Amino acid sequence: MLRDITLGQYYQTDSVLHRMDPRTKLVGTLIYIVSLFIFRNAGAFLIATVFLFAVIKMSKVPFKYMMRGMKSIFMLLMLTVVFNLFLTPGIPLVTFWKLTISEEGLRIAVFTAIRLVYLIIGASIMTLTTTPNHLTDGMESLMGPMKVFKVPVHEVAMMMSIALRFIPILLEETDKIMKAQAARGADFEHGSIIKRAKSLVPILVPLFVSAFRRANDLAMAMEARCYRGGDGRTKMKPLKYEVRDKVSYVVLIAYFVLVIVAGRFSPV
Repeated sequence: MLRDITLGQYYQTDSVLHRMDPRTKLVGTLIYIVSLFIFRNAGAFLIATVFLFAVIKMSKVPFKYMMRGMKSIFMLLMLTVVFNLFLTPGIPLVTFWKLTISEEGLRIAVFTAIRLVYLIIGASIMTLTTTPNHLTDGMESLMGPMKVFKVPVHEVAMMMSIALRFIPILLEETDKIMKAQAARGADFEHGSIIKRAKSLVPILVPLFVSAFRRANDLAMAMEARCYRGGDGRTKMKPLKYEVRDKVSYVVLIAYFVLVIVAGRFSPV
């Protein structure tokens, strides 16, 4: 289950999306996420669906590999759908016992589920097609104007990149610890909620110890390489926009405009 989380992992292959400037992918991901929350009708969702599948096709990352990440949010997805389904007032559709499914609740539940799935897939595409180094460079470049306000842009970008990179590492470490504890007779699936919560203590303690050890090793490695922050540092491969990036920005603007138009004028 833990290894099914694709957010933060990089999938090595050769595609247009992999060769694209990281700034373009970061801006595109942000625009796509914003577009998911500004519309509330089927017409705009249809445009978002076509756009998402076109990007997946361009990335050359297997669709099954991306869908593996859905397993990790299945419970969150179900809880969100159930709460919206039964707790949203409106025109009753189905009533049994004290629970009522309203027309508005059904609509909100469906759209919320689609939003969550599309959000996870969209964010995963960015990390699957962008190396941690490029991700750091892209975030640092985009946040460059914040240096005027004395914001340590390089350090913030580095921390965000390291956090993303540590997600699959810590998940793999958690999986190893759980298997080791299960081999010693630990049971994580049966019993009451309190009992299962207590069974997580033998996992959390070594996991925190491992995380601090890895953080210390990383700090020592950076210090051994004379890392002193972003002041005075140059890039071996400076970021440069290519024709494909400029075309991508035009496509993103066109997509956003279409979503707004569809969201305003679509009857459904």
